[in-house]
Amino acid sequence: MENDLVQVKYALDTFYFLMSGALVMWMAAGFTMLEAGLVRSKNTTEILTKNVSLYAIACCMYMLMGYTIMYGGTSSLYLPNSWFGNSIANASVDEVLASGGDTYYSGASDFFFQVVFVATAMSIVSGAVAERMKLWAFLSFAVVMTGFIYPMQGVWSWGGGFLGETVGFSDFAGSGIVHLCGAAAALAGVLILGPRLGKYSADGSVNAIPGANMPLAALGMFVLWMGWFGFNGGSELKVSDIGEANAVATIFVNTNAAAAGGLIAALVVSQLMFGKADLTMALNGALAGLVSITADPLTPSGGLATMVGAIGGVIVVFSVLFMDKIKIDDPVGAISVHGVVGIWGLIAVCLGEEVSLMAQLTGALVIFSWTFITSGITFFAIDSMIGLRVSEEDERNGVDASECGIVAYPEFTAK
Repeated sequence: MENDLVQVKYALDTFYFLMSGALVMWMAAGFTMLEAGLVRSKNTTEILTKNVSLYAIACCMYMLMGYTIMYGGTSSLYLPNSWFGNSIANASVDEVLASGGDTYYSGASDFFFQVVFVATAMSIVSGAVAERMKLWAFLSFAVVMTGFIYPMQGVWSWGGGFLGETVGFSDFAGSGIVHLCGAAAALAGVLILGPRLGKYSADGSVNAIPGANMPLAALGMFVLWMGWFGFNGGSELKVSDIGEANAVATIFVNTNAAAAGGLIAALVVSQLMFGKADLTMALNGALAGLVSITADPLTPSGGLATMVGAIGGVIVVFSVLFMDKIKIDDPVGAISVHGVVGIWGLIAVCLGEEVSLMAQLTGALVIFSWTFITSGITFFAIDSMIGLRVSEEDERNGVDASECGIVAYPEFTAK
């Protein structure tokens, strides 16, 4: 009877892990729709192509080398032990029973859950460099980012490395490891690429470049909001006993509360500052709330989680404005949402956990420095080989035609 209970718990936790991973995978659709809504119609097809392709590249590169880099120091139970043999090390029945329930999910489910995280980090880069970066240059960077840059900083925290074990850095589901990492890479790319044509005038004024499809952007935000329950909830790793089930429920509630707080705060701030309820700020406010709570979605009360998200929503509005002031052109606000607010999320851990502020700031600095420097080197290398930016003519005409040969909305194209 006891053996049957262990097997049932193992099956339940594995299933929960897989379903959480499926929710995170669905975030790829959220990023795709959000970005497609926030760029101009003439650049939509390339955005779609980038997002579907980067997900596939992430899956291949993380299986080829990224997962082994990131978790090479842990038990072989969770390692892809023979990539060319296409097998993932899973626990046998005897191993599960011998563990007395400590081995609570399959190695394959762990790999699946981790691989969708690396795809999320890479998706952050996509929106920031939109409308002026060559497709194959972007995909070349995705190979390095998902296979090497992300796993290396990941092992320092989640893989038993010095940030987690020595420094005391805490990041439950990845405000820094996933979101700050993606934003740091995005910032490196944006600085090297430069702004879009016409974004900033010679007199220093900022010219708005509206997105083409606000309904699609709003839908993308809601898909991301939904996927975040798997992102944070799945990071608990287990659901098969009363304590863990309660923890997962608390994580869901806090994740939802932070998103709501972030959206409302960003909407109010935009109304106060601009005299209008800015939808794009509201969308980014919700995402900022989610990023804010990701580093610690379990410890806070619902009220505190709402406040953490609300502060993230306020921060993102001012950060987006500041980025424009210093002429960092980020079409979707990814650097602000995932980078600036990601740092706030790491700091906010100190409100609930017994972790030092210095440890959190050290982790943020290490993740940002590693990713920004290595991404910059990679972008420069790609630029020297095939070039990063499309021509001015192609940028004016839209990268859909030059990079993909297909326009997203042909009925609106002149014959």
